[in-house]
Amino acid sequence: MSDDKQSRTGTPAGPQPEELRFFGTTWVDHGGHYGLRRVGVAAGSLAAAVAGALVLRFAFQGLEIAAVGGFVNTLVVVMFAVCSAIAFRKTWEGFGRRPADPAREDALRSLKAIGFIGSLLAYFVRSFVEAPGEKLRRAEYEEAVTRHEKRRSTRTGNPSGRKKPKR
Repeated sequence: MSDDKQSRTGTPAGPQPEELRFFGTTWVDHGGHYGLRRVGVAAGSLAAAVAGALVLRFAFQGLEIAAVGGFVNTLVVVMFAVCSAIAFRKTWEGFGRRPADPAREDALRSLKAIGFIGSLLAYFVRSFVEAPGEKLRRAEYEEAVTRHEKRRSTRTGNPSGRKKPKR
């Protein structure tokens, strides 16, 4: 990098892209095996969802062996289905925008943990389009770069050092 793009400390001047989980900053220019990483995230999230479903199936078989009754079995299935649907929706929304109320998102953390299969499926589906969260981060990064360039272009130095135009 040239001197004009770096500050005195050696770090690049201007806004820096935010890292994405599993992708780092490769999402900016789609370098560093970006395509392979997307395939890996898709395969990994699908494999984790299948493994989670198998674990839940074993848990459900344990309830059947315990003979807890049809009501409890139905309640457990409905609870996991609803939690998975909510987790999918909240995870999917998180790819497109920042939460308006972070405290509410923290309160939903346990519900998302119960519905982990929904979150994993959201990662799987989103990986076909982009790195999960890339669209949001790209919009924020490009806006920050635009603001930075605008500030840099309007600021031309110390105003007191400018020469006054002759009339």
